[in-house]
Amino acid sequence: MIFSSRDIWLAIRNTLGYNAVFIVVGTVLAITLALIVNELYCRKLAKIYHTIMFFPFFLSWVVVSAIVWGFLSPTMGVVNSLPESWGLADHHFYAEPRFWPGFMLFISQWKNVGHGMVIYLATIASIDKTVYEAALIDGASKWQQIWRITLPMMKTIIVLMFILSAGRIFYSDFGMFFQVPRLPNAALNDVVVTLDVFVFQRLFDAPAGMAAAAAMAQAVTACIMTLLVNWIVRRVDAESAMI
Repeated sequence: MIFSSRDIWLAIRNTLGYNAVFIVVGTVLAITLALIVNELYCRKLAKIYHTIMFFPFFLSWVVVSAIVWGFLSPTMGVVNSLPESWGLADHHFYAEPRFWPGFMLFISQWKNVGHGMVIYLATIASIDKTVYEAALIDGASKWQQIWRITLPMMKTIIVLMFILSAGRIFYSDFGMFFQVPRLPNAALNDVVVTLDVFVFQRLFDAPAGMAAAAAMAQAVTACIMTLLVNWIVRRVDAESAMI
């Protein structure tokens, strides 16, 4: 019953598509921010940046959805008030699906990138400082130190985070995909319904066994993906494999 439905394939497409982009963009952003913050000479200023970037991670999706509504509301939203003041046409964002892939990417990274940044920053802090001192004596520039010392020594944790992320590629953050677009919303179903939302919706309009079967399929594929990606990593670099 599950795989005979058009909705399940749409949910799978959305889940895999969003997660693939989130993994790549999130990893690059988190590493970049960690490298930038690590180079700050003022430790107090660095701690302020830590707090600013990490704070959104503690907000619930209910609060985030209210913030997004404050910007995108068709009647009182900040974004729509700007074009109106300039004499431009406004948008009913909650009825226009073409905007939402970009919105979801931005919202996801704004909320979660600080968490990844702290993990990578802790990894950088654990690197022996004498290695950098030796590189400096040999005349290595700051970019050469990053490319030849920092990133190679971060490889293990980067690969580990990638394996864990790939293992959850069939999962999505239910709060983000359900609360932020204010589902149920027929106009946005094709671009925001993921597997987690699909499972939740099936509890109301289908037998409970269908939702249980979908959740079971998620768990099985997550296990398979984790083992598969770990096997690939082990074949390429055994020391970086998780198990």
